[in-house]
Amino acid sequence: MKKRVISALVALAIIIPIVIIGGIPYAIVIGLLSVLAYKEFIDLKKSHKEFPIIVVILGLVSLIYLVLGNYMLDGLGYISTPKLMVPIILLLLPTVFYKKDKYNTNNAFYLIGVVYLLGLLFNSLINIRSISIYLLIYLLCVDFLTDTFAYIIGNLIGKHKMCPKISPNKTWEGAIAGLIGGVTISVIVFTNLLGDFSINVVIMTIILSVIGQVGDLLFSKIKRENDIKDFSNLIPGHGGILDRIDSLSFVVLAYIVLRVIL
Repeated sequence: MKKRVISALVALAIIIPIVIIGGIPYAIVIGLLSVLAYKEFIDLKKSHKEFPIIVVILGLVSLIYLVLGNYMLDGLGYISTPKLMVPIILLLLPTVFYKKDKYNTNNAFYLIGVVYLLGLLFNSLINIRSISIYLLIYLLCVDFLTDTFAYIIGNLIGKHKMCPKISPNKTWEGAIAGLIGGVTISVIVFTNLLGDFSINVVIMTIILSVIGQVGDLLFSKIKRENDIKDFSNLIPGHGGILDRIDSLSFVVLAYIVLRVIL
């Protein structure tokens, strides 16, 4: 526990100033985090055959292009459709030149999925910060508070297992507490930082909280399928980058969709 607390404090001491500063320093840090997350997916050997080094590099280039391409080339704005074609071209074409036991279309689509997930997520984190630091704080609150309330209440009174085969420690009591606590405080944060209270904000926050918890389960399932406890040991007591952004990734991506619908 001591190691976990110290690691969290060190990480916050580094990340908080970068988030406040924003701009290019923030974009660079987000880009570096995306590369580390990419490596963790590449290291999941049970999910795919080992990729040729050239393909790994092409995937990395595609990822950086999606994460930072808009920032470097067009100014801030969400990824356009033509840019989304880049990973497909770069990662599918090499299947023609490799034997199927070295690199085939199944491997390519796995890598394309990884690049899209991470590319859209980290690009969105850059764009959201450019829109408003308060918006980023709100989304972080939804993720962190939902997870915190679920963890605390689940440990205290949780008895009914939610998905024992995927995540044995998660309970329905914890999930409900995470939803209520996370939504309540996050709505208050939104109202005070971003605008007036509205039913749409409540609906959006509820959806984000639920999707965040489902996203957490999805990443737990990935770990189960690969027989690992953590995606890496990068952060002592916490695991890897993917262990820290599991639910956040779905909260952020869901927000991008909901801001159009609601």
